[in-house]
Amino acid sequence: MPNMSLVKHAMPEQDPAVRAGNFKEVALGYTREIAMEEADRCLHCKNSPCVSGCPVNVPIPDFIAAIREGDMEKAYRIIRSQNALPAICGRVCPQESQCESKCVRGIKGEPVAIGRLERFAADTAMAAGTAAAEKKAPCGKKAAVIGSGPAGLTCAGELAKAGWDVTIYEALHTAGGVLMYGIPEFRLPKALVSREIASLKNLGVNIVTNAVAGKAFTVYELLEDNDAVFIGSGAGLPNFQKIPGENLCGVYSANEFLTRLNLMKAYTFPEHDTPVKIGKHVAVIGGGNVAMDAARCAKRLGAEVTIVYRRSEKEMPARAEEVHHAREEGIIFRMLTAPTSIEGDEAGFVKGMKCIEMQLGEPDERGRRRPVPVPGSEFELPVETVIVAIGNSPNPLIKKTTPDLPTEKWGGIQADEMGRTGMKHVYAGGDAVTGAATVILAMGAGKKAAAAILEDHPD
Repeated sequence: MPNMSLVKHAMPEQDPAVRAGNFKEVALGYTREIAMEEADRCLHCKNSPCVSGCPVNVPIPDFIAAIREGDMEKAYRIIRSQNALPAICGRVCPQESQCESKCVRGIKGEPVAIGRLERFAADTAMAAGTAAAEKKAPCGKKAAVIGSGPAGLTCAGELAKAGWDVTIYEALHTAGGVLMYGIPEFRLPKALVSREIASLKNLGVNIVTNAVAGKAFTVYELLEDNDAVFIGSGAGLPNFQKIPGENLCGVYSANEFLTRLNLMKAYTFPEHDTPVKIGKHVAVIGGGNVAMDAARCAKRLGAEVTIVYRRSEKEMPARAEEVHHAREEGIIFRMLTAPTSIEGDEAGFVKGMKCIEMQLGEPDERGRRRPVPVPGSEFELPVETVIVAIGNSPNPLIKKTTPDLPTEKWGGIQADEMGRTGMKHVYAGGDAVTGAATVILAMGAGKKAAAAILEDHPD
């Protein structure tokens, strides 16, 4: 008889007052006992609706059944059969809008905590040193993967398991892409990402760092030595609002701010030699997960932090969990507010940000009510640092050096549902195609592209 509790087991967490002053992981993870109790809430529906909500098609009821039986290694192997990065997905996937949104238990209560169970299975298996996924014998085919973010890592892993010789080319000095530079340590420990990447290396994947596509090599050059090329270069070019004052000292893109903190460990300065300077009062512009990450990082560096977002909280694209955690940690939210200029002092440093209150008008082309200014509502926020977190675009280098590659007007690569582009033997997926999205959607794109490559290049 399943556990019919209407409420999922809460995730043990650091106390907000404590965690706001450190970069240790917020969520502490389920114990074995809690995981088995939560697994017992699963009804093991015959048609498995939860699987339809998973971009990488993890057999969710099967791995949960293994946890309920106490076989954590089996649970991990089931997950790894479809998901190359389970410990990461268990932490950063928006399960509430994907697999858990399809869970039957959510009709009359809370859904089964699928993400938390996935994290538990992965953490337990990794701690026990569970062996890497099996791979086929070498098939004599080679692939080049541009970018070591979630799309690239997933595509590389799928091809390596199929016996391909795979090399990943990463622009930065450390592999992992957004997993390493974009997501804070307190949400996704970098040692864990490194272990996940090591499991791919154990499959034979070779990773070349400090290799910028369009500078160190071109797609054409890669095609000379490879049967297929996958482009998973992400969207790392930060967007700005083009308001006065964005070039002042003290204005960061969220991309730069988070990269300094996460990849270069600026929060440990001077132990690590990359500093990041912020004032006592910080404004973060934006309402997505990146804005939450930047705000919570700034808070941990000792600042009073205000998030400025031009729509209401209902329209915020950030996960509800991230907004909740930010509020618990003392982040201030200024909804229906838009910056109009950033003010500087005589030395060129930020001394404030002028804003105007907004109200929601008619829906835009995407159905969201368009924010419009409230006349006469201007005011100034006294801040010394401004972090702009309003999205990123694909780096234009690949587009400029690969004129045969079809791209969208906004810079994204054109590719079909399976990642096939208009260039023969060239595939693409993730943020380089869709613009900034989630880790799991990028992984799903990498997995589909690998399937297309294998279909187009049979043994």
